[in-house]
Amino acid sequence: QVQLVESGGGLIQPGGSLRLSCAASGFTLDSYAVFWFRQAPGKEREGISCISSSDDRTYNRDSVKGRFTISRDNAKNTVYLQMNSLKFEDTAVYYCAADLRVQCSYSGLYSVYDYWGQGTQVTVSS
Repeated sequence: QVQLVESGGGLIQPGGSLRLSCAASGFTLDSYAVFWFRQAPGKEREGISCISSSDDRTYNRDSVKGRFTISRDNAKNTVYLQMNSLKFEDTAVYYCAADLRVQCSYSGLYSVYDYWGQGTQVTVSS
């Protein structure tokens, strides 16, 4: 079965860290660019980070730059989103997506993707 599965979300205090995972099954993720999105209650979905397939080049939106790091482990067929210095406004459901053709870039965060995960909740609260 071809799917992406996110994990690693949870409840965390402001300033804390979480690492989200996006694990692929049924296909080889290293051939795909991978994108992380989030959607807070009452807000539109926002693309925040991506990693390219060819050279692991990354792009991060300004709102997470310097705090979030995207990386991939091809041996585990998984992409990670390390989130540090979490803020209340980072509370959202986080989704990953993968695509064979879309490039990792600012414009690539506004595209259509081959695969989506089901999401994992991140709640930043004291």
